[in-house]
Formats: sequence, structure tokens, C-alpha cells
Amino acid sequence: MLKITFLGAGSTVFAKNVLGDCILTPALQEAEFALYDIDQQRLKDSAMMLENINRNYGNQARIRSYHELKKALNGADYIINAIQVGGYRPSTVIDFEIPKKYGLRQTIADTLGIGGIFRALRTIPVLLEFAKKIETVAPEAWFLNYTNPMAILTGAMLRATGVKTVGLCHSVQVCHQNLLEPLDMSTDNIQYKIAGINHMAWLLEITRDGKDLYPEIKKKAFNRTEPHSDLVRYEIMKQFGYYVTESSEHNAEYLPYFIKEKYPELIEKFQIPLDEYPRRCEKQLADWSEMRDELVKNEQIEHQRTKEYASYILEAMETNNPYKIGGNVLNKGLITNLPAKAVVEVPCLIDSSGVSPCYVGELPEQLAALNRTNINTQLLTIKAALTRKKDYIYQAAMLDPHTSAELTIDEIINLCDDLIEAHGDWLPKYK
Repeated sequence: MLKITFLGAGSTVFAKNVLGDCILTPALQEAEFALYDIDQQRLKDSAMMLENINRNYGNQARIRSYHELKKALNGADYIINAIQVGGYRPSTVIDFEIPKKYGLRQTIADTLGIGGIFRALRTIPVLLEFAKKIETVAPEAWFLNYTNPMAILTGAMLRATGVKTVGLCHSVQVCHQNLLEPLDMSTDNIQYKIAGINHMAWLLEITRDGKDLYPEIKKKAFNRTEPHSDLVRYEIMKQFGYYVTESSEHNAEYLPYFIKEKYPELIEKFQIPLDEYPRRCEKQLADWSEMRDELVKNEQIEHQRTKEYASYILEAMETNNPYKIGGNVLNKGLITNLPAKAVVEVPCLIDSSGVSPCYVGELPEQLAALNRTNINTQLLTIKAALTRKKDYIYQAAMLDPHTSAELTIDEIINLCDDLIEAHGDWLPKYK
């Protein structure tokens, strides 16, 4: 029997999307879905929800919860990772509140910046422990990583373990819609090419029937007068020529131009939602009782296949019917003006042979330059995690575009020390 293991299965909404998709996919619906989470109540909730979906759509899958990681992984064909080490409380709160004391504000803090660095530092050791067990009990399994910071975690897995890993994000497949629909432009018959790094990949080409749509897009975008939430991406497109895949609230903190204590007027000008991620988390916690009734207790729960890549990847590997994704993989000559150790987000062909990344070549130099500013911090964060040397944490933060634009070297070192102390046992000991 095909075995699909979900790590972090207590993320009930995401488990519904990813494993619900698999239940609706003929090539996957007779699989065992092995659920694992350290939160036993949330694990139970997700299992109940998936049992209801399974019952309503043929009852062919086997839903099984595991309390031992090794047993959940044993014999797995595919492993889907969606863990959050340290949770919202205490770790994400720490990532936001301590930098605020230094005047350093963030929006999402899950990809880059001081929050992204520390989220990676507490997650990589857990992934490496997963990898040791996978290499023993499921050595041929594919590891599909959905956890952020995507490029850093995927890079650590690919460079430090033998586990077959691809990083997945949903920003690529919705990028063209997010751009075109607010401009009242049709999404029919669109062809596009996207490449770069996760959350900062670039819409390099967008055409309809061979016609370049960028001139029309830019004319309409730059003439918009109504308030909207995509002003950062528009500004990046205006100055650097291309639209970026991830949202404005994310990209506001990957660059040094938008969140500046010295220029608070920029926050209103570009509609930057500071502390956006904590607000979302607090709302989800407040709404969970109602959501739980809808997701867990609803025996008639329905599901439609989403745009999340996981089920399509597994289907392509099982049936050998090719499928194209935007995947995060090591840059083995794929984007020639980005570092070889970087994880890049490029088109990948999926079939029964696995993941075959596509050659992109050179990015426009200004785009590669922006990517490199983020890659610098990614590579130093991986080095810090693998060597357990504190100096690399400091250097990763010093190279972060937003952090270095706001704080002095001494402030950055003190901030990192404060974060290390506050995280306590959520981090390993650093020399």
C-alpha cells in the first residue's frame, strides 16, 4: 500500500487542503495517510476531519495517526512536511517582540530578516533528526517541504542529508492571477515563465497567444488610483522591471527600502501591514472553536481539489503522467548568475523519475542582484545551523538587507544574543 506521511498534521486546515486533495486523486486515494504531530489534540482533530472526507469520497484511504515519529516514517513513499517548531507562542512572538525593542519592525518574519533567521535556526535541527530516521526507515521517500523559511530549510536538507527533497510554495501558481485580476485583465490562455528564489521569484515572461502583456500590465498598474495592498510589488516592478511572486507584505521586509524607522510615512504610503503575522495568528486562535466545528465535527464536510502542488506531484510520480511545478531545488547550473549553493525556485518537470528541474540561464542582472542580497543571509544561516557557530548567526543578520539598513553592527550582535537567550531550549547551544 502506498504510504503518505504528513509531519505537522495538526495544522488542520493545511492537512485538509493537501491530504484532502490526495483523497480526491484516483491514483492516491487507496493510500495510507500517516499523520504525525506533537500536539495530540490537534492530531486527533485532523484525523477526524480526514476520516469524514474519506468517508464522503469513497472511503478507500486508510487514515492512521502515529505517536512515534519513526513508525510514522517507516516505509513511507512520500513525506509532507508542515511543522512549525516553537509554534506561535513562544517562538514567533519572540521573533517579533524582541526586535521591536531595537526599533526593528517586521510583517511576516518567516522567510528572511531576523525572524526568518531564527525560525530557521530552531527548525533545521529538527529536520536533520527527521532525515536520520528517513534515511534508515524510508530511504527512497520523497520529502516535500512546505515549511518556511523555504529556501533555507530546503537548502539544509539538500546539502546536509541524503533525503530526496523539493521545496513547495503556492505563490508561483497564483502569481499571474494576483497580478491580472485586480487590473481587470483576463487570465485565459496565459503563458508565463517564473524563476528566482522562493518568495522572490520573478515573472520573467507573461504572454497571451504570443503577445507580451507586460506593457499593458504596467500601464494599468501604474495608473491605479484606488487604495490597494500591492503597492510594494508595483514599486519593485516600476524600479526593477518585473513583478515578484510573493505578496507585498512579504517583500516589504526582504528589501531595505520600505520599513524604515526614520521614515514612518513609508508605512502608510505603501500600505505595509506591520505585525501582520501575529494578527493573523491571534485571529486564527480566536476563531478556532468555530473553525473546529466546521472542519472536525462536520460529518458532511466537502472538499474540492486545491492548487497546492503536493497531490499533483504524487500523482505524476505514481502515474508517470508529467506535471510542471515551480519547485525549490539546489542551483546546479539552473540560474547561471546565482550562487551554486543557493536554493532556487524554477520550473520542474515531475514524472515517475522524480523531479527534473529546468534550465533557466541568466536572470536580468538587476533581479539576480536582488536575489543575491537574500541568498547571502540564507547561506550564512545554513552555515550557522550546521556548524553551531554563533559568529555565523551574527553575519547572517548583518547581511540581511532590512536588518542592516536599520541597525548598527553592535545592535545586531546584541539583538541576536537577546534572541538566542529568549529562545532557550528551542535552539541548540552555539559556540
